[in-house]
Amino acid sequence: MYCYSQVWTIKDNYRLGSDINSKVLAFAFGLSAEIERNLISQRTKEALARKRAEGVVLGRPKGSKSKVKKLTGKEAEIKTLLEKRVSKSAIARILGVHRLTVANFVKDVSR
Repeated sequence: MYCYSQVWTIKDNYRLGSDINSKVLAFAFGLSAEIERNLISQRTKEALARKRAEGVVLGRPKGSKSKVKKLTGKEAEIKTLLEKRVSKSAIARILGVHRLTVANFVKDVSR
């Protein structure tokens, strides 16, 4: 079975098919895209190195987590459900959050 496909670009009216000219053009486009990706990566790395040299601390500061969480204000409701021996998974379904969110919240509150 023979499958023949072509790609036409609308703006520049390039035709990419199975002939040699199309293959050369596709190779050139691919090569230029790879070169551009490498240049972007290089510029990014240089900018980050320059920022580090200037003494700028990159990334999220250590220990700076949000004070307000998804379950803030629902402590009493969670405590009541836990006292009734409702599982954390069920509590998560009731509150519309992931079960690990409930588990982490309970662990943080109990500290």
